[in-house]
Amino acid sequence: MARRQVRAAGSRGWLPWLGFALLPLAVTPGAPPGSCPSACYCVATPELVQCRYERLEEPPGELPLTVHNLSIVGSNLSVLHRAAFAARPLPDLRLLRLHHDNIQTVEDMALQGLPALRTLDLSHNPLQSVAAGAFAGVPLLRTLQLNQALLAAPLEDQLALALRNLSLRRLELAGNALRALPTALLPAGLEELDLHNNSLQRLAASELRILDAPGLRGLRLTLGNNPLSCDCALRPFLAWLRAATTRVPDARSLRCSGPPALRGAVLLRLRPEGLACTGEEDGEPGQLETASYVFFGIVLALIGIVFLMVLYLNRRGIKRWLHNLREACRDQMEGYHYRYEQDADPRRASAIDTPGL
Repeated sequence: MARRQVRAAGSRGWLPWLGFALLPLAVTPGAPPGSCPSACYCVATPELVQCRYERLEEPPGELPLTVHNLSIVGSNLSVLHRAAFAARPLPDLRLLRLHHDNIQTVEDMALQGLPALRTLDLSHNPLQSVAAGAFAGVPLLRTLQLNQALLAAPLEDQLALALRNLSLRRLELAGNALRALPTALLPAGLEELDLHNNSLQRLAASELRILDAPGLRGLRLTLGNNPLSCDCALRPFLAWLRAATTRVPDARSLRCSGPPALRGAVLLRLRPEGLACTGEEDGEPGQLETASYVFFGIVLALIGIVFLMVLYLNRRGIKRWLHNLREACRDQMEGYHYRYEQDADPRRASAIDTPGL
């Protein structure tokens, strides 16, 4: 009787694992219509569809209506045509990943038919053209990922037009070799901007003023893995960073890439006045230092002129003061001389007067 109970318990313990192992088989390409198309496969449920390295030339036309997440990776979409996903609208799709799909052009209304889309990932695509209405039809889009997607051509102006009617909350631009803050791509209300692994050497004072504008005061920046140049031109950014550390989550990990004397130094441990001008970038830091010395010399010259004018205007009073000082010194010296004569030692005087002693 005891052996039968043990065997029954063992069989009940294996049943959940067996059911979990058979679950993916129910949604393989051989599943009934309305699940996954032949070029893709579903994971666990039809709500998550992944199409990997199938060399698709256009988005699949038959997808489950209940899909929430769709990933198409390693295909050759090349151009996202108008209404590319409208053959069968996906009203519940919230996340769309299009990685390494060789997408070069995004046409107007390319995302039509995805009204619930909140996150769009176009990373690792050689984008060359983005139409002004590329993101029309997705009013709920809040996160746009363009990591390593802007290397083929400068697209700031095109993207600025495409994003003008969106209410983005997060924008990812990592790995795009950016040398300046993409101010044209910062809509009011943006909360997170990822700029790590770019070519930023500093943030200029004009860029910092834009970050402090009313619509962007809550923006958080990620700036890791940028070649920050710790010379005197970095002083405005360092002062801003000290006052707004909470706005840069990775502020404590930022390090200098130059000059050689400060390479690897933690940025927040430096003092703005300790950053020297190297004159390496178009002579601007050296010119700034020379200008500061010239200004200091001019200030000293003005102080000298004012001092001479004061002396000239008070020459009579100064002459009177010098005369009084001279008379006082003379009276003092006469007093010392009289006291010396009175206090002279008569024995010493007699000794001096006697030649034989």
